[in-house]
Amino acid sequence: MNKADLVNHVASAAGLTKASAGEAVEAVLAGITGTLAGGNSVSLVGFGTFSVADRSARTARNPRTGAPINVPASKAPKFKAGKALKDAVK
Repeated sequence: MNKADLVNHVASAAGLTKASAGEAVEAVLAGITGTLAGGNSVSLVGFGTFSVADRSARTARNPRTGAPINVPASKAPKFKAGKALKDAVK
């Protein structure tokens, strides 16, 4: 499912127009993105938790030449599925 499919599903399930469903999906995604950018986590009970993981700096190797490469520290989004989502997928 891509974003357009999600908008269509929200529109049909909630009885909204595609335009208003698209705005709702965009608002949810913007809210999650903004919260994660601020360093906080988003917890949706029954679905899961979005959080930010800190990746420490490390030294990697170029697979072609074998030369060491310094990889700087970074932050990455992380998702942990909730119990209800895990049970639904089983």
